[in-house]
Amino acid sequence: MRLKDKRAIVTGGAGGIGAASSKAFAAEGAKVLVCDKNRDGAEAVAAAIRETGGQAWSFGLDVRRAVEVSAMVSEAESRFGGLDIIFNNAGVFHDDDVSVTLTDEEVWNFVIDVNLKGVFLGCKYAIPALLRAGGGSIINTASFVAVVGAAVSQSAYTASKGGVLALTREIAVEYARKGIRANSLCPGPINTPLLAELLKDRRARERRFVHIPMGRLGEAEEIARSVVFLAADESSYLTGTDFLVDGGICAAYVTPESD
Repeated sequence: MRLKDKRAIVTGGAGGIGAASSKAFAAEGAKVLVCDKNRDGAEAVAAAIRETGGQAWSFGLDVRRAVEVSAMVSEAESRFGGLDIIFNNAGVFHDDDVSVTLTDEEVWNFVIDVNLKGVFLGCKYAIPALLRAGGGSIINTASFVAVVGAAVSQSAYTASKGGVLALTREIAVEYARKGIRANSLCPGPINTPLLAELLKDRRARERRFVHIPMGRLGEAEEIARSVVFLAADESSYLTGTDFLVDGGICAAYVTPESD
């Protein structure tokens, strides 16, 4: 098992990439604290892990609130005896997050608070715990949109994910000689209920799919395998990266024609 006896936190663990990653961590031998604002959803994922013989517990929090993030890390240390991995994955889209001239300040603040401040707080409180454990791995969910621009803009979301890239690099350099690795995970469009709602219009799907060389959405389980790699010792010489798992989007200029 690649994560045997490792102790992990996953935020945004109630669904999508977070749920798939929590299950993948546990399948590889980790003890997992599944965290989400949706406490019932987090508990459902933790219960599913326990039913298959894994070790998982749930924790409800709002990642925008320092006191709750601090309590999350304390819960992990108390329950597991330490912390080796944190996957800061919680994030939001907002229907009213559009072009920079049309996005309201309240929408901007909400998205930045969850997607960027939430990662900052996760790192702020997890890093001392990781140091107490002798080091560990930080994985922060960014996005391919932090690397390329789009005419169908989500200005706050894109800015928040660009901030995650910059913050993660800074942490990676600062703590590299203290046994902590930090990497940004940059998924492409993933087949989750959230994106399915966004792409329910046929023209919206076609407009995006033409730019994906693989011609399809990714699956949460495919991303989870990359998260496990970033958490495991096999990526021991990898830190400060923007780890793209995007079906080739960021490599593309002209994509293949459909058969």
